[in-house]
Amino acid sequence: MRGRKAVGTAAGKDAYWHKKAERLSKSYAGGEATYAKWRKQVLDPWKGEPSDRGGRRLVYGSEDAARGSGEMPGVYPFTRGIYPNMYSGRPWTMRMFSGFGTPEDTNRRLRYLLQHGETGLSIAYDEPTLYGIDCDSDRAHGEIGKCGVNVTTLKDMEVIFNGIPLDKVSTSMTINAPAIIVFSMYVSVAAKNGVKPHQLSGTLQADILKEYIAQKEWFYPPEAHLRMIRDIMLYSVKNIPKWNYISVSGYHIREAGATALQELAFTLADGFYYVEQGIKAGLKVDDFAPRISFFFDSGMNMFEEIAKFRAARRIWATVMRERYGAMNPRSLKLRFHSQTSGYTLTWQQPLNNISRTALEALYAVLGGTQSLHTNSYDEALALPTDEAAKVALRTQQVIAEETGVVDVVDPLGGSHYLEELTDHMELQAYEYFDRIEREGGLLEAIKKGYLQREIADSAYARQRRLEENAEVMVGVNKYREEDERPINTLKIGVDAERIQLRRLGQVKRARNMGRVGRSLERLRKAMQSETENLVPHVMEAVQAYATIGEIVKVGRDVYGEWEEPKII
Repeated sequence: MRGRKAVGTAAGKDAYWHKKAERLSKSYAGGEATYAKWRKQVLDPWKGEPSDRGGRRLVYGSEDAARGSGEMPGVYPFTRGIYPNMYSGRPWTMRMFSGFGTPEDTNRRLRYLLQHGETGLSIAYDEPTLYGIDCDSDRAHGEIGKCGVNVTTLKDMEVIFNGIPLDKVSTSMTINAPAIIVFSMYVSVAAKNGVKPHQLSGTLQADILKEYIAQKEWFYPPEAHLRMIRDIMLYSVKNIPKWNYISVSGYHIREAGATALQELAFTLADGFYYVEQGIKAGLKVDDFAPRISFFFDSGMNMFEEIAKFRAARRIWATVMRERYGAMNPRSLKLRFHSQTSGYTLTWQQPLNNISRTALEALYAVLGGTQSLHTNSYDEALALPTDEAAKVALRTQQVIAEETGVVDVVDPLGGSHYLEELTDHMELQAYEYFDRIEREGGLLEAIKKGYLQREIADSAYARQRRLEENAEVMVGVNKYREEDERPINTLKIGVDAERIQLRRLGQVKRARNMGRVGRSLERLRKAMQSETENLVPHVMEAVQAYATIGEIVKVGRDVYGEWEEPKII
């Protein structure tokens, strides 16, 4: 034993622990140095940054572990987040998708959610509104207010936003084919309430390409709708600087049966197409690209979903800089809203949906979303009740306030598995872009039905896996219960239709038909022009209280209709 310190002595113990701590301290020094450099160059100049919480570092880099992305948040290509501080500066916007029944019903729900901590509005419209059908049409019978709020004239929008400060709350509107009409109504309501265009903030979905790909709600051939999107973009750039004039939606692509990879690739392909449309319209890319936003699904596969969000940011930043020459950092930052998955909700054992939604919401937050909607547990059966909507909102608040995930930016960055998935999804997305290009470009690929077939094949394959028990859905094909107890759901009765018909009758009796006719005729002439911006003319028509159906009919007379290819 001579010449060696006994392990059991006090001195031996002290030396061991001291040396061990010293070695580890040196090995971690690289991470501290990287953090200090990033903080000085990126974080400190960022506006409104609070101090690190409890002395904890805000982000951890590749020097802190054997593997890492080698990137930091707030730095090109933004894989780890578009802002340096992410949720430590402020949490994501909690934006619950709301809208049902009459405008009065929806106004009450919006106020209810704002009172319970919602921080942004999100409006759902019913099928007649989405298809541009007036509430007094035979085609609308039985559908008024069933899957969203009904809007036929400007009067309905005035009621929806009655008492809501549009200069203080941002509003997202899931509206596509009639986007130019509903957008004109919203701006007109704000003006009647004394809110100036430059005070408005919010998002218009307006993504018609995903309608042809997945959701199937359109009025006209693609070129006509794309012209309207161009006009909304041009008008907003000039007049409403805080408005996001298009939210490129992968959510509906995913809900139609696409895989996470297909959602990623097809959504970004749509986004790049809209960028090209803006450039063709004569805009400089940095004048309009910062106001393009995205809308993604958040499903149940944790690492796949987070990798999808990270890959999306990296691809968007890279392509915008390399292919489209964007120089403004805001043009390179992919901002996105998330919604927890609808296709994972089950009518069997619906309370299980609370767990599914909580997990999917957490994945969206870990993936760096800018705003989030959490589905209610009863949505596989009906529109959500007040109580179910509140539980969904509280789910977000629990994540924000109790889990600690807001304290560190991209906490999973550096995971071997996550980084590999991110790289793999990025590569496969580029391979899809190449295939789309070989089909003749995005619009031609849609007209041929290429993207639609890809989604249909994926949806079929997943259904087969479920039926063969190769994929599990708890309560559906495993852990089933034969005698489930029903839950209370929201009922939309015939009153909504009766109220809407009465209001429309009052509007028609009170409006100036000469003014309506003149505004629609001016709109017709503008549509026949290749270059005239349609927004002022649509705005004139809605302010004359022309109905959504009357305005849509003018477009059908000018542009005709479109039938999609057969998907074989």
